[in-house]
This record gives sequence, C-alpha cells and structure tokens, in this order.
Amino acid sequence: MSKKLTVTLFFMLMMLTAAVAFAQEHGGTGEETKLVNPEYVLYFVAVVLAAAFSIGIGTIGTGIGMGNAVRGAVDGVSRNPDTFGRILTTMMIGLAMIESLAIYALIVALVLLFANPFLLSFGIGG
Repeated sequence: MSKKLTVTLFFMLMMLTAAVAFAQEHGGTGEETKLVNPEYVLYFVAVVLAAAFSIGIGTIGTGIGMGNAVRGAVDGVSRNPDTFGRILTTMMIGLAMIESLAIYALIVALVLLFANPFLLSFGIGG
C-alpha cells in the first residue's frame, strides 16, 4: 500500500472510532428508555431507508440524464462547430432543469428525515 492510502485509511479509522472512545454514560432519569421500543426503531429504520432510496434513485436518474445531454451536445458540436453557442446555451438550460429533479429528491429525503408528522403520535417531541 502506498503511504498516502495508509494515512487516509488510518485517519478514517480514527474518525470512526472517536465517537466510541469519547462516549459517556447518559445521566438521565430513565424515562428516556421508553423510546427504545422495537416499533419506534423499525419505523425510523424504514424512514431512513426510504430517504436513502429516494435520494439514491433520484441522483442516479439525473446523472444518466446529464450524461446523455452532454453526449448529445458534444456530438452536435462535433458535427457542426458553428452552432457551439446555441448548443451550449440549450444544454445549460437543460442541465439546470435536470439538476432541479435531484434537488427535489433531496427535499423529499430531508422531509422524510426531519419533518416527520408521525413523531407526535409516537409521543416523541412536543
């Protein structure tokens, strides 16, 4: 292994173990343990997985779309170099619209994670 890769892996290992090394016992009254219910855990695991799938599928689709758009623009410019300005402008507008779809997927994921309407029904918060 190269020295750079070894240092990078060592740094990542240190960052992953830092939370465990500095963890402290919670000094609460014991009422917080009511949150450790299998129903709550399964629900929040499902929410996290839904958020991960929404952003993952959203970015995969937009990445493929952007690649196809750039490929088409490069093909068009290679066939007719005089139309470079018009093709570039059209491609940039199209890429901005495609990127908005990835931002929508990010918003859906953030809503799933943080603006959860079911928290009150579980008795968590408020």
